[in-house]
Amino acid sequence: MKTQNGFPTAARQLKPEKRMRIAATAAASNKRLHATDHGGDKGSVKRVDMKRVEAIIRLWPDTSRMAAEQTIGFYGPPNEATESRLFWYYNFPWKRTVVYRDEIPHDFPEPHSDMLESVIDYHVPPEKVSDVLAFDGSIVVDRTKGEVAARCDVEAANILALNMMHEIVAGKKTVKQARKFNAKEISAYIMNRPAPYAETLQFELPAGKQYDTDKTTIANKAAVQALKKVKDILVGK
Repeated sequence: MKTQNGFPTAARQLKPEKRMRIAATAAASNKRLHATDHGGDKGSVKRVDMKRVEAIIRLWPDTSRMAAEQTIGFYGPPNEATESRLFWYYNFPWKRTVVYRDEIPHDFPEPHSDMLESVIDYHVPPEKVSDVLAFDGSIVVDRTKGEVAARCDVEAANILALNMMHEIVAGKKTVKQARKFNAKEISAYIMNRPAPYAETLQFELPAGKQYDTDKTTIANKAAVQALKKVKDILVGK
């Protein structure tokens, strides 16, 4: 039986000189991005023609098509569209909204499928990430980009999940308390009772990018020599 080690990859076939050139280019880009603070997603301000959007989502499952139609109804046509995804950028309060064609089954707090993603700039301290993920497995923490995404079937559930994420990070709720409150609040929302935590974000969005670029840890002799070669390539460019 052939193992994964037996299959060729681009990484394995990349020539040594190309590896160094890529590393040098990446190091130069890193320096530029730190100096200009111009990293991260830029998105698009263009709008996709609705005839194209309608042709795409016509073939989607009912839940995904409904999520797309509801998002279009409030935020307008998407900024980008592929056969499997629609994207909106900077549709306040969101940094990005994505509707996926393909669903993921999710049983918390009730059986449903995930296909609508809402993204904000937010830094979750590393020591809090496990609690956030224990609260809801459909929350995605991107530490480097400084983003948190919530994924569910309706925007209200994403708003509620992000509010609970913030209260866990702020020490206002434990994981158990957040899960209990989440179930109660989303039930109220579905029954058309007051549910403010499912309707608006209950915290101020952080100002500016929330990057966590981590620390350089290369220290052994071979790695230092590799960095020197990278610097030599940069100087020679």
